[in-house]
Amino acid sequence: MIGKLRGRVDTVREDHLILDVNGVGYVVFASSRTLSQLDGLTGEVGLIIETHVREDHIHLYGFMSEAERDCFRLLTTVQGVGSRVGMAILAIMGSNEVITAIAAQDATFFTRASGVGKKLAERIVNELKNKVSSLSVAATPAKSASGKKSAQKDAASGLREDAVSALVHLGYARMDAFQAVARAMQEEEEAGLDAIIKRSLSELAA
Repeated sequence: MIGKLRGRVDTVREDHLILDVNGVGYVVFASSRTLSQLDGLTGEVGLIIETHVREDHIHLYGFMSEAERDCFRLLTTVQGVGSRVGMAILAIMGSNEVITAIAAQDATFFTRASGVGKKLAERIVNELKNKVSSLSVAATPAKSASGKKSAQKDAASGLREDAVSALVHLGYARMDAFQAVARAMQEEEEAGLDAIIKRSLSELAA
């Protein structure tokens, strides 16, 4: 299995590149975002590689970082999200945006990607919502025993969702609302719903 390649970019095509590694040309599939970053580079580049072995082929998928590769792996655990769709999603958003969209339960965000309809987008956020660590980004830090810690986390989660819903009803995109609420809750840990909404509105207006 190949986990990493370093070489010179020989050719960039619509959905792949040829990476020249000591005279051997490897066909590496990548997102259009990654390909645009590599097109025209003259020096050596290193790519994190995900190797997919099938009965009829061996495909190499290239990523600029381990975070992007891990995000690809996570997405392709969802039924209906194959390598092509995973790459299509990463073509329109970075790994941090993918994780945030899942945490925010913003299915609409994923429909921007080619091949992702409403039902598949909803399946992505539903199946992955408990697998992304950033779900706790807006949770109030706990400094007490496990039982109280769990109660605080549940209360923070409910407060976050109420604040996000209020902002969505005001016309803000769910992902933007989620990020603003997350920042507001980190800065004002003991604040109530009204204060969080007010702070979030200030964040969105900035």
